[in-house]
Amino acid sequence: MLPSRHYFISGTDTDVGKTLVACGLLRAAALRGLRTFAIKPVAAGAELTDNGLRNEDALMLMAAMTEVLPYQQVNPVLLEPAIAPHIAAEQAGKRITVSQLAGICRGVMMQSADLVLIEGAGGWRVPLNRHELLSGLASELQTPVILVVGMRLGCINHALLTAEAIRADGLRLAGWVANQIDPGMSCFEENLATLKAMLDAPCIGVVPYLAQDQRAADAVAACLDISIL
Repeated sequence: MLPSRHYFISGTDTDVGKTLVACGLLRAAALRGLRTFAIKPVAAGAELTDNGLRNEDALMLMAAMTEVLPYQQVNPVLLEPAIAPHIAAEQAGKRITVSQLAGICRGVMMQSADLVLIEGAGGWRVPLNRHELLSGLASELQTPVILVVGMRLGCINHALLTAEAIRADGLRLAGWVANQIDPGMSCFEENLATLKAMLDAPCIGVVPYLAQDQRAADAVAACLDISIL
């Protein structure tokens, strides 16, 4: 059993593989016999399916978690254009608030499960509206944070600033995952060693360059040590 059942998944930027890592964490937990849920409270970017508009990241989470939830609980706020959520919401005439999202997340967190992951959108300081940030949801829920570091040029600065912001918000950085999003990154091992020395949190795993799809979840799970959490 994990010491904390609830974690907020954030990233050093957008497109760093938060969903891929979250799915890997879910699969790693499932392989230990744990029951899992995942939530994508806000998603910007949707495609029309036979079941209506759906977000690919949310569908990947649903496929990786062990328990069944309706799509609307996994992804309560779905915005069609793949742009900043607060801008997409304004264009759609919607208002997203931390309290609204927190209530929905708590409903899932109260259900019987060994692990619940709440995946953010973009990086740590993503606006929900003109006054609130998505990081405020993690603060409201008081969840430890797992940081996905997209390994590319500039990642050390992004990772250290994000870790600093997480702690400034009064939250615990439970661990981080190095995700190799740039297969041609120069001095990968040196950058990784610097992050391990400077980030005051354990490295849960190092994920090699992989395509982000449902089939990669087991490969990611093999790279992660969730016992560190």
